[in-house]
Amino acid sequence: MHASLLPSLTMEDYQHQLLTVIGGLICFCALVKCIRFMKYVFPHTWSALPQAFFPSLGEWAVVTGAGDGLGKAYSFELAKRGLNVVMISRTLEKLQRVAADIEQATGQKVKIIQADFTKNSVYENIEKGLQGLEIGVLVNNVGMLHNPLPCRFLNAPDIDENLVNCNIISATKMTQIILKQMEPRQKGLILNLSSGLGTFPCPLYTMYSASKAFICTFSKALQAEYRAKGIIIQVVAPYGVSTPMTMHQKPGLITKTAEEFVSESLDYVTFGDEIFGCLAHEILACVLRLIPLWVFHSDRLQEAVLHLFTSYLKKRECFVPLVSSEKTRKFLGGRGKKKKKEKKKEETF
Repeated sequence: MHASLLPSLTMEDYQHQLLTVIGGLICFCALVKCIRFMKYVFPHTWSALPQAFFPSLGEWAVVTGAGDGLGKAYSFELAKRGLNVVMISRTLEKLQRVAADIEQATGQKVKIIQADFTKNSVYENIEKGLQGLEIGVLVNNVGMLHNPLPCRFLNAPDIDENLVNCNIISATKMTQIILKQMEPRQKGLILNLSSGLGTFPCPLYTMYSASKAFICTFSKALQAEYRAKGIIIQVVAPYGVSTPMTMHQKPGLITKTAEEFVSESLDYVTFGDEIFGCLAHEILACVLRLIPLWVFHSDRLQEAVLHLFTSYLKKRECFVPLVSSEKTRKFLGGRGKKKKKEKKKEETF
């Protein structure tokens, strides 16, 4: 008798309830995304940084790959925000020129250290150069893109060891040096520059994508270890930024100038252990996550990308100086005369 009083649920009723739950979860996730974007739209009202935030962390900031691109922009912006700056990079002339500009424009002290991060022998000299400085901010920006053209793994230049040293070892060694003095003071900020290409397995940039994926994982794990000690460790994964590494792409809705990107991203240092640096890149990352990974990994898309890049660069007649190996010239079809190799670039994308 009691059983007859219980409502009988049909298969359609179960499906309706299941779809209702799934719809609710999707709406909840969308709401969370909207709230996340609101933080980027209104950073100064959502979580405004006090004017003295950066100087309160320490007197000095250290920036690697500081001679050009994002590293140069970080050095300028941190000096504007009240920090003295240690600039570390490979090319002494660039460092001297940028250091003089920063001192003249901001009145802050600038110290330079020449170091080639493709070599593992530089860290003892760097550590000596940093002795006695109260370092509150470290920007692990130095990085290299060993194949400026997209290409398959076997066609890429044979400089994988240099790429690992510059993109991976540099971040771990510099973090180890600086973190030792941040921990006793219970404060500090470490920004590790990754790339949007490091947030998913990116064919045709295999080594670069893998090296930047390491930076993402390394940063998040390190933040979990040191969050309770008052140290902020954040990975910044930009997409398009106009720098020498990206052949000075024309700035636009997605592609930012280095100065624009850095100024905006520094407002978001308390927004979590991973950011894409600006609102435009946050939206782009959200859209790309909606695309199944098999689309990016399809042979048809890879062939289309290869054709697009080679055609574009050949039309501009600027592809030959970017070619740094016989393998890559072969990949391009062997056209054009071999010209002087372009120097390695030391900034992140």
